[in-house]
Amino acid sequence: MSDVKWIKLSTSMFDDEKIRLIEQMPDADTILIIWVKLLTQAGKTNSSGYIFLSENIPYTDEMLATIFNRPLSTIRLALKTFEELGMVGIDDNSFISITNWEKHQNVEGLERIRKQNRIRKRRQRERERKKLESKSHVTSRDGHAPEEDKEEDKEEDIKYIVEIVTYLNDMANRNYRHTTRKTQSLIRARMNEGFTVDDFKRVIDIKTDEWLNDSKMSKYLRPETLFGTKFESYLNQETESIEYDPSKDAF
Repeated sequence: MSDVKWIKLSTSMFDDEKIRLIEQMPDADTILIIWVKLLTQAGKTNSSGYIFLSENIPYTDEMLATIFNRPLSTIRLALKTFEELGMVGIDDNSFISITNWEKHQNVEGLERIRKQNRIRKRRQRERERKKLESKSHVTSRDGHAPEEDKEEDKEEDIKYIVEIVTYLNDMANRNYRHTTRKTQSLIRARMNEGFTVDDFKRVIDIKTDEWLNDSKMSKYLRPETLFGTKFESYLNQETESIEYDPSKDAF
């Protein structure tokens, strides 16, 4: 989504209690500038609020100090402050994410842009198809613009993957990333089998209700367990079924 060049900042931003607390700190102005820079960086990354150099490389404190042109000590103070105030999350792999990222993006606007892009690409492919047909008298679309088709399919997939992973994080109080290749592969495999987004949500509902408050089982509320080969059996599970131990499954 390189077309999107903006984020949302509320006019009441400085009325927020967290911002007001930051304003009482040393280097408050610099810390607030770093906050805005983090928001814009998350917008550039455009991955549901995550900030990273690449899918497999998180930003280090030193990297952020360089690209934000701020002292390393201030960067570390700012990140610690934002994490303590719940403004960012930093996972076990050091990936930074903006909490409640949807507040800073116009979700409906993004979806309109995606739709416009899909329509534009379809029209472009249709024009190219007609040109090819007029030259070669080919009446089938098979083989035409395969890369564009794949791009559109991938764009559609990502929208659903984001929705599913976000739902899992909300229901299970987790912080999984939709950009993880393994997670994407599992979700696509189940969708290729004909399962829908609602099916994924039902499985999440069933298993969080069953496992979330179970200290032994809660660790299995993860994509590789929920969306693996036992997905269909979870989907058809009665909510009062006999306890099942997924540790015996081959994930």
